[in-house]
Amino acid sequence: MNDFTTRPDIRGTFGAVTTTHWIASAVGMAILEKGGNAFDAAVATGLTLQVVEPHLNGPAGDMPAIIHDAGSGQTRVLCAQGVAPQGATMEHYRAQFGDGLIPGSGLLATVVPGAFDGWMLMLRDHGTMELAEVLAPAIAYARDGHPVLPRVANTIASLADFFRDEWPSSFDTWLPGGAAPAAWSLFRNPDLAATYHRICDEAQGADRTARIDDARRIWAEGFVADAICDYLSDACVMDVSRSAHSGVLARADLARWRASWETPLSVEYKGWTIHKTQSWSQGPVLLQALQILKHVDLAAMDPMGADFVHTVVEAMKLAYADREAYYGDPDFFDIPIDYLLSDDYAAARAKLIGPEASLEQRPGHVAGMEHLAQDAILRAATDFNALRGDSAGEPTMAHLTERRGDTVHLDIVDRWGNMVSATPSGGWLQSNPVIPGLGFPLNSRAQMFWLRENLPGTLRPGSRPRTTLTPSMAEKDGTRIAFGTPGGDQQDQWQLIWFLRYVNHGIPMQQGMDSPLFHSMHFQASFYPRDAKPGALMLEPQFGDAVIEELRRRGHDVIVSEPWTIGRLTAAQRDPDGMLTAAATPRLMQAYAIGR
Repeated sequence: MNDFTTRPDIRGTFGAVTTTHWIASAVGMAILEKGGNAFDAAVATGLTLQVVEPHLNGPAGDMPAIIHDAGSGQTRVLCAQGVAPQGATMEHYRAQFGDGLIPGSGLLATVVPGAFDGWMLMLRDHGTMELAEVLAPAIAYARDGHPVLPRVANTIASLADFFRDEWPSSFDTWLPGGAAPAAWSLFRNPDLAATYHRICDEAQGADRTARIDDARRIWAEGFVADAICDYLSDACVMDVSRSAHSGVLARADLARWRASWETPLSVEYKGWTIHKTQSWSQGPVLLQALQILKHVDLAAMDPMGADFVHTVVEAMKLAYADREAYYGDPDFFDIPIDYLLSDDYAAARAKLIGPEASLEQRPGHVAGMEHLAQDAILRAATDFNALRGDSAGEPTMAHLTERRGDTVHLDIVDRWGNMVSATPSGGWLQSNPVIPGLGFPLNSRAQMFWLRENLPGTLRPGSRPRTTLTPSMAEKDGTRIAFGTPGGDQQDQWQLIWFLRYVNHGIPMQQGMDSPLFHSMHFQASFYPRDAKPGALMLEPQFGDAVIEELRRRGHDVIVSEPWTIGRLTAAQRDPDGMLTAAATPRLMQAYAIGR
């Protein structure tokens, strides 16, 4: 193993911002320089990411975050995952799709928009700056333009005919003048700029808190909600199922829902305490994998070798099998999360890791819930005959497809020790038509529900879809790290690999970002068309032929990716003496860490 890195670890004591786009990182750092804290910077950064990476997230998407407030010492989860509308009943959806799949795009795939309210809640409860100050960078980039990424330009160009024929409001927004933007040209979204500007103008409360609450109300009950619901009142649009459908999102759904704070789930691993979201996201799979891997001597393995890859992949298969059987919104289903994270359960699961690759789906045994395990196995083997087509919404960057959505990520730490890890997503330009006059589309997160009765992930009005979005935070002896990545089902896999190498092998932060990555596609995917690929293991060619061939010998169905195409990790750390360190992946050549 060499110590090659593409960039240095960014070090300093004032502040650090690392995100999946250099402009957003610069915006966050500028907020810190103006005297804002990590929470102010995160909000401005998150809103800017919606502008510069519109194929990966948007204002009507979703956003979980894990924060640490240095003043109170609290670590909390912000849940900005919107819920299924009240009209999203099993009867209505089965009349459209039987017991098949909710499409990966279109109006029936929409849940209540969550991201904007989540950012406002963070700003109100933990920030210090005014609403207009944190919205200013996003407004400026939407109004005056930003250099459009080649991947954004290519995504828009690939959907031009579909937009023209089926989603004309999207055609007008993303192809102004009738032509897709050229890579690196200045791209503007004046309607989005006007939307945010109007929110600021109408938020005239007596003080800062009141003005932020005004913005939340304007979004959920004012002109934004009016525009969304006026559009939905007669919209019937084509989606990936190649049929046109109308939505069920209503004014009451928007007015009723607000983002909220929760307690994180946590486990201990080699002296570190790792914090993740609750079971409405896939976050606990990383905790389950760590619990399983406590029973394996990873430190004795070459972190770039076949033993390490095989062992970690097999542990991830077991954790993700439990995700498919047992995870869902704990407000609507009794999730056995304490048992799934218990030491005894993990020890029993670790014994299932053998010398050969498992090709079976193996959810664990939970007394009284055997039917859930059997249903998960059955679903993974089911051919849903799902149509593939324009606007399909499965997030993945491993295959580097242009038409699929994905996610963004940010990690921020300030000089006081406040810290944010957030993974915004949804509301991609591919997910739904742009709402006329607002400049953004709705999300497609409802595709994660199942149209089957009595499962944790069953479609239920008011419930959260079991999302893949999963930021992370870890702490040990006063050191704290925020980290994460886009990547749908791969998010907790790539984060796990990076963290294991950091903890077990002492691989420095940036070097860990640059090291070759891998992920399993063995389990059922969370996104339409919900494929499972038993035994499939994708990895980067930097592992070398010997490792690749050894993994094949062990029974893995190895798929070698193009070089430097797996993972979009970022991380920021604060040590007890105040030293800050940050890093960002070189993959796709757009993520950057900034700090001083």
